[in-house]
Amino acid sequence: MDIETELTPNPETLKFIVDKKFIFQHGIEIKNEKEAKQYKFIKNFFEVKGIKSIFIGEDFFAVTKEKNITWSLLKTKILTFILDSISSNKVLIEKKTKSKEVKKTKDKLSNKIEKIIDEKVRPAVARDGGDIIFESFDKGIVYLKLKGACSGCPSSTATLKDGIENLLTHYFPEVKEVRAI
Repeated sequence: MDIETELTPNPETLKFIVDKKFIFQHGIEIKNEKEAKQYKFIKNFFEVKGIKSIFIGEDFFAVTKEKNITWSLLKTKILTFILDSISSNKVLIEKKTKSKEVKKTKDKLSNKIEKIIDEKVRPAVARDGGDIIFESFDKGIVYLKLKGACSGCPSSTATLKDGIENLLTHYFPEVKEVRAI
């Protein structure tokens, strides 16, 4: 089992790439020990002191550390945890379901904006250890949710304004602004 590590634009987040797919949905962001209890594999991950949050993509983990901890203290512990869990064939993602989520109905323009985000933006953001989810479009403003390395990243404002906002205003003159929620 190979696990590669990559730096992300967020200095507090490191990306651990595994040669196996874990989930087949939007990425899962776990911000604390309480949220981690929903998942068999991840619930013990926060026992590694210094971890602030985890984002799980299809084939990677983006781990955000506490500011006062160095990667030299955490990296080996995280790699060991991931390797041990995979080699012992633990189920990596098995969420306990409470109830089915109700999907919001979107208008045609919102669907088109979401499609551009999914096709042109999300793959690039995933390469940096994060995810970006279209939430809504209202009165010229596109609202996006940032996950993983993108959440709290120093360059996320520039990405939103210079990258995503320019892209969306190019395709859709109705878009006036992009905001993170």
